[in-house]
Amino acid sequence: MMSEEEKEGMNGPSSADGNANGPKMPYNSQPLDNPTVDGSSKTPFIGPTSTSKPTPPPSLTSEQTAKYESLLSTVKSWTDVPDSTSPKSARSPLADTERLWLTRDCLLRYLRASKWSLPTAATRLLSTLSWRREYGIEALTADYISEENETGKLLIMGFDNQGRPCLYMNPHKQNTKRSEKQVQHLVYILERCIDLMPPGQESLAMLANFAETRKGQGATVGQGRQVLSILQNHYPERLGRAMMQNLPWLIWGFFKAIGPFIDPLTREKLKFDDDLKKLVPSEQLLRSYGGDLEFEYEHEKYWPALTTLVSKRRAEMIKRWEKAGKQIGESEAYLKGEDVVIDEQAKAEAPSAAETGTS
Repeated sequence: MMSEEEKEGMNGPSSADGNANGPKMPYNSQPLDNPTVDGSSKTPFIGPTSTSKPTPPPSLTSEQTAKYESLLSTVKSWTDVPDSTSPKSARSPLADTERLWLTRDCLLRYLRASKWSLPTAATRLLSTLSWRREYGIEALTADYISEENETGKLLIMGFDNQGRPCLYMNPHKQNTKRSEKQVQHLVYILERCIDLMPPGQESLAMLANFAETRKGQGATVGQGRQVLSILQNHYPERLGRAMMQNLPWLIWGFFKAIGPFIDPLTREKLKFDDDLKKLVPSEQLLRSYGGDLEFEYEHEKYWPALTTLVSKRRAEMIKRWEKAGKQIGESEAYLKGEDVVIDEQAKAEAPSAAETGTS
């Protein structure tokens, strides 16, 4: 087992900007006074409020545990995967970032989304790995995406009552012409929401206010179908709830058009004109959505702060993963900073990086 000193050292930097005098940012301790990255109202919150708690997942049955172990064995046998979703795609070895992505929780999400069908879950996992390569997930950098977010049309700010990162969508702040980069922008922000999820939370809360949206500012039906396909096929169980406010008839028409492509599980998560103060702590809910948070987006302050925060969170995860032996099937709670006991015997019996071909 790891010593207390080792565990403490794994928590990473003591503040969002690396300054020991700044607000604390480890996942496994609740932030004091609801701090943001720099203490101002211009940067993202470091974590959820002390009263926001994820709902513990139900325990696995013996049958589900057996299916998970079988899927884990299958995934560990993969030495390479297709570089694209094309049937005749070339293949290349799993990268460390892909092995890290294949957590215990990830495998369970795909099993649940596949109704516990092992062949379906394995096929979907492999398909997503190929899609992530083809779509260039790791090439979507903050610098590349920056211009798309200059007006704050997508915003990660605060957490709901269950600790889900809140992703605000403000279509009236649209600042670019319709292009694939707009979808890449959304995918990039989804990835950053995942980086900011606290231990025990696997999903995000999406909030959209269409009060000021005008014709031409919203997504096209084609874009809507593409985003739905990405969410449902490659981010299963990542959408915890989607809260829509003030839909004009134009947007109702859009939802009607894409309705046939929304799977039943996703449709259940769509809520319209709910009282958001019952779902998100008022101090972390934007005033324009009915909360008490006064916030004016300033790209020059918000974007670097978000980039620094998620980069440090990511670095902490990688450090913990490497410390535990760089295994497929690692616990996300552990990777996010929760004190999970490491079985040293299991680590000693695990194949080395040389044996698995990783470095």
